[in-house]
Amino acid sequence: MNLQIQKEIFMKRVRILIPTYNEEKNVEEIANAIIEHFETELKDYDYFINFIDNKSTDKTREIIRNMCARNKKIKAIFNAKNFGQFNSPFYGLLQNDFGGGSDCTIIMCADFQDPVDMIKKFVLKWEEGYQVVAGIKTKSKENKIMRLFRTIYYKVIKKMSSVQQIEHFTGFALYDNSFIDVLKTVDDPTPFIRGLVAELCGNIATIEYTQQKRKAGKTKNNFKTLYDAAMLSITTYTKRIPRMATVFGAVFSGLSFIGLITTTILHFVLNGFPLSWILFSGLAFIGFLNMFFIGILSEYILSMNIRLLHRPLVVEQERLDSEMND
Repeated sequence: MNLQIQKEIFMKRVRILIPTYNEEKNVEEIANAIIEHFETELKDYDYFINFIDNKSTDKTREIIRNMCARNKKIKAIFNAKNFGQFNSPFYGLLQNDFGGGSDCTIIMCADFQDPVDMIKKFVLKWEEGYQVVAGIKTKSKENKIMRLFRTIYYKVIKKMSSVQQIEHFTGFALYDNSFIDVLKTVDDPTPFIRGLVAELCGNIATIEYTQQKRKAGKTKNNFKTLYDAAMLSITTYTKRIPRMATVFGAVFSGLSFIGLITTTILHFVLNGFPLSWILFSGLAFIGFLNMFFIGILSEYILSMNIRLLHRPLVVEQERLDSEMND
């Protein structure tokens, strides 16, 4: 048997999972950077790059297809449509037997915001026996206002969650196969990987890093995607809001009843404050409060509805794997 083949058989194999959506300006550069990193910094490890594309509308798929044809280390899964920012990476993570299998998977962005040199740090820490090695953003070169909003969001979720959350963890991490097997048992059509890691993994290491600016292209994050992320984490891991709604409802119902009795006495017995003005103010306040909490409770109901439907995470359109084609 060829010496190189023998060596590769005993090498640990690392899969780099890169979710993409309209990243035509980044996919080839990120692949080249990862290949160079392994060839210079991690020569004792086998690896391959696994793109999972969420129905890009630019030339991303064409570029990935060409790379797969040229390099057996590059493989791809093409989704039949865009299944969202959470489902596609989670589904890709579960495919740890894809491409001939691997010992661990690292999820990272295609836009270079997740530094490539973190791969070696993840792998070395993983070798100490951790199931998950998570990257924690201690600094960021992103918009300062966006950074502030994210920080507030993490603080609020951490304070209100019934599960200890990991601040400034985006999902950029190394996941050992033993933990991926745990995630395969999760029956959830709207998985929140950041919360699942905090909830289910008891053997986590963290490594701090500075998030870089996007190298090319436009960010896919906007108010809608950030709102989706916030609501998914709130409705999955926070019980306090509906409980607050119950308490507030009981308290203000009692106060409104007392107010009604008081204003009635003032108006009819003592000729005090105008009844109509007081009632209008009180009803308006309680009405707006009810609207707020009904909106929050609706988010919980919507989240429950999606989970009860048991829809598939992703529907694949095509796989590009040279080992399957050989």
